[in-house]
Amino acid sequence: MAPAAADLAERLGLRFTDLGLLSQALVHSSYTNERPDAGEPNERLEFLGDAVVSLIVSEVLFERHPGEDEGSLTTRRSAVVSAPALAGMAERLDLGSYLLLGQGAGQAGERNRQSVLAGVFEAVAGAIYLELGLPETRRWLLEVAAPELNAARSLAALKPAKSVLQELAYARSGKAPRYDVIGQHGPPHARQYQVEVSIAGKPLGRGEGRNRRAAETAAAVQALASLEAGK
Repeated sequence: MAPAAADLAERLGLRFTDLGLLSQALVHSSYTNERPDAGEPNERLEFLGDAVVSLIVSEVLFERHPGEDEGSLTTRRSAVVSAPALAGMAERLDLGSYLLLGQGAGQAGERNRQSVLAGVFEAVAGAIYLELGLPETRRWLLEVAAPELNAARSLAALKPAKSVLQELAYARSGKAPRYDVIGQHGPPHARQYQVEVSIAGKPLGRGEGRNRRAAETAAAVQALASLEAGK
């Protein structure tokens, strides 16, 4: 694992004195499930990284948008730290290619799954924070997330997908969208939910996430794309 971590650290432009944490950030739970002697998976680092990324992004948005209220800043933050946005950052860094997965998870395409990519990005952020501190993590994250942070989007364009879909659903049918859980997989501590959303009985989108709320959001995003395409 250390050679992969060393290569990644070099690509990220970061100087680690100890590559242990970065190595751990690249270990998915499916890998340790199949290899109990492989050490600890990246879930704890993912938990920490989630908080670190949210803090840094919140601080930056607070500085850049002094006239906006809490709700507006929350909307902007959600657009930057959402699973799709973090997965996009992970893809730009090619983190998926460094991730250690169990054989079954690899065959199932987990390496390219949005939630998995977002998770490894957060785990890497957690490792950077513990090894190099908050200022260096902030510098790194602002560089990596620059496209998302600098995107000139109106608040209307950043409105949560579920809110937009609900408005459209009421306008079209007079009723709210219906979200149904159509599947679950993974161990209890890392459950993945699959949700389908429909309007007036017509299925329009499906999504997956680490909890029902995240899966509903992903389904709403797909539904809006379907409606925009005229489906």
